[in-house]
Amino acid sequence: MSNLAKFIRDNTEPILAEWETFARTLPVAGSMDVAALRDHAKEMLSCIARDLDTPQTGREEADKAKGESDADETGPPSTAAQEHGAARAESEFTVAQMLSELRALRASVIRLWTKQQRNIAVADLEDVIRFNEAIDQAVAESLTQYSDDIGQSKERFLAILGHDLRTPLGAILMSASFMLETGELAEPHLTLVTRIARGARRMNHMVEDLLNFTQTKFGEGIPIVRAEMDVPKMVHDVVAEIAALYPEATVKVETTGDLRGQWDCARLTQALTNLIGNAVQHGAKDRPIKVAAFGAANNITIAVQNEGPVIPEEQLPTMFQAGTHSASTGAGDDHLGLGLYIVDRIVLAHGGSIDVRSTKVEGTTFTIHLPRSA
Repeated sequence: MSNLAKFIRDNTEPILAEWETFARTLPVAGSMDVAALRDHAKEMLSCIARDLDTPQTGREEADKAKGESDADETGPPSTAAQEHGAARAESEFTVAQMLSELRALRASVIRLWTKQQRNIAVADLEDVIRFNEAIDQAVAESLTQYSDDIGQSKERFLAILGHDLRTPLGAILMSASFMLETGELAEPHLTLVTRIARGARRMNHMVEDLLNFTQTKFGEGIPIVRAEMDVPKMVHDVVAEIAALYPEATVKVETTGDLRGQWDCARLTQALTNLIGNAVQHGAKDRPIKVAAFGAANNITIAVQNEGPVIPEEQLPTMFQAGTHSASTGAGDDHLGLGLYIVDRIVLAHGGSIDVRSTKVEGTTFTIHLPRSA
């Protein structure tokens, strides 16, 4: 039997008492009772003691060092460490506070054990090594579960928020559109209602991006429904919508080749709207935006080009990451930093790709490449 394992079993209460004293110093622990503070620590110590008493092969030692013996991350919490991480996420502990708890548990065991031991043998040192490995495994499992739970809580909140915003936004947009369609508004009311409609459309785009973002972060991806569509018609419809939203912008369209095929028209409309809206926001105000669509034998390309500030080369690889903005262009209307990320997800859902070039001579060009078949 391992000396350290026996010590843990015989001194579980003093270890937990010392650990509890530390845990009570954490800001969020003041209102928690003793049972909550000790929630899974006793079970973790019991598991560690059993592990120390179990012979370990060289292969098992290597697997543990690589993290291959950690609990399954895909299912519900199944170990004391995972349950501890889930409980701390629910109790609003920070990552640093949760890790401090586990560090304190490690320190409590080692400190109390070394005080009791008069002579340290080689076998005792091996026990310490295995104990540290077990604590590291508990840290990894707790942290993974904690991060998963926190991430899902944030994403769920954003999804609910996005859905709840749709109803009042729809009411605002519908009312403003109705007032404009009557043609009976005089200045300054016409200008004010036009601004209301424009702002509601922009907010609606942001809500759509938010919902798509949370959907992709939950691992579902952006769903697409393929159907026969005519790309030139889609492009002209988007340009007409942009013209209504940004009457000061000039957008030129050029289409060549066979541009009929099976894609998700609504999703491609969303992607192209984001790209042209991005060009309007960040391009030179006195220069036209060019949209070119070209149909080849097996694929089509749609390019959106604008003149204006050049995007630094080091920023190009991260342009399609969520929450990133070009330093040369700022955030514009895309305050969430999701526009280009959503475009990338839509293109990937179609089995395509998107790239960006930005030079002083050619300007900035985003090019979508879509295969004709899935």
